Amino acid sequence: MRQNGQWDRVAIAAFVLLAICFLIGGASQKNALRLTLIELAALPVLGLALLRAWDRTVWTTNGFAIGILAAAAAIPLIQLIPLPPGIWGALPGREGGVLALEIAGLSPGWAPTSVAPDMTWRSFLALIPAAALFLAVLTTGPSTHRGYVHLIFVALATSFLLGLAQAMTGDPFHPWPTTDRGSVSGLFANRNHLATLCLIALPLAAAMVGTGARRGSEGRTAFWIGLAVVAVAVVTVAATRSRAGVGLLGPALAFSAMIIWTAAGKARLGPAALGLAGVAGAALLLVATLGLGPILDRFDSSAPPEARFERWPTVAEAAQAYLPTGAGFGSFERVYRSVETLEELDATSFNRAHNEYLETWLEGGWLSVGVLIAFLIWFGRRAWAAWRAPAGSTADMARAASVGILMILMHSAVEFPLRTVTVTAVLAVLAAMLELSGGDPPETTRRRSRRPA
Repeated sequence: MRQNGQWDRVAIAAFVLLAICFLIGGASQKNALRLTLIELAALPVLGLALLRAWDRTVWTTNGFAIGILAAAAAIPLIQLIPLPPGIWGALPGREGGVLALEIAGLSPGWAPTSVAPDMTWRSFLALIPAAALFLAVLTTGPSTHRGYVHLIFVALATSFLLGLAQAMTGDPFHPWPTTDRGSVSGLFANRNHLATLCLIALPLAAAMVGTGARRGSEGRTAFWIGLAVVAVAVVTVAATRSRAGVGLLGPALAFSAMIIWTAAGKARLGPAALGLAGVAGAALLLVATLGLGPILDRFDSSAPPEARFERWPTVAEAAQAYLPTGAGFGSFERVYRSVETLEELDATSFNRAHNEYLETWLEGGWLSVGVLIAFLIWFGRRAWAAWRAPAGSTADMARAASVGILMILMHSAVEFPLRTVTVTAVLAVLAAMLELSGGDPPETTRRRSRRPA
């Protein structure tokens, strides 16, 4: 958290905010008070970051990324703008609201396009922590990245230890009342979100292994810390028994190996590769010995089909009905209850689509699709540049950040990790690290510049 030998107050504030997100931001619903506390804590961080950005060239250098963030925040605000009844009543999907008013003998008045304005306002406020972290990391530069990465590792280790207690004793060690009872979820309410954190930590740990191997004796501590985190992440993702997490473990390890191969260099590649293979292999062997049966049970083909897959066509039809504006962010549960078929009614509450892309399409319409496409374009360009960059601390972490973002995007196809403040905050940090990937010269260049003439 230092820059030029001095403590950086913006970096410290962002570090504290990320720690708060880990501690009380691990649930996606029924956490209004905790979410409010995080949003209040994010306001001073956002203010400090904006003040610093005002005096720098952040807006011109990183304009495209900041524009995507601004557009994402603007959509729920646009959905809250009151419109005359002749306009909002004519929008697709609003026929039921107009009919209800007519039956009650009331004349339609001005109203927003969102069918759940209160939830849409909450969705906008929920973006504040991520926006604050993105701008704060962006304005503090690459020198502070290692501090955020270490905090992610500490959160993973804490979740690992908490998961052990949850597996042995059950409910007393679950921090959330709506958690998956009888499962390992760590600091989260949902085990799938803990699996997401593990998949994010793997490439970050691999970057530390590769960087440590390249530096030789100077990087020995980072090398062993990275290997330890790899072992913890592999064991933890298996302990969650998240099918998506277990399924994405292979790609995450493959990308981690590529990160090590790029970062370590030919001279040091052997020890780094052997270290990753040995630790990951030992962790997988431990998982296979102690817990393979319960994991395989989760992939039992004879089990009843997943309700989420059967309900996706209904979600897609509802999304089509509310185009082009969408039903309003945060409105999924209310909308789905109005279109749920009799065959889909059961004792459970389908409050999420378990597909971020479908849910975003339903709630945000074509504007949200446009922002998503812009984000994917930005991500593709930055990831391509990061993987082509020569080995160096900043480039190593940028490559790891690109893989972490990719894991979140892939997991979002079957889950809802971005509906938790914690994962959204981590995504913001990774996005800022990737955006800054070109801001630091390669390590070899810096070392040459220090040599006396």
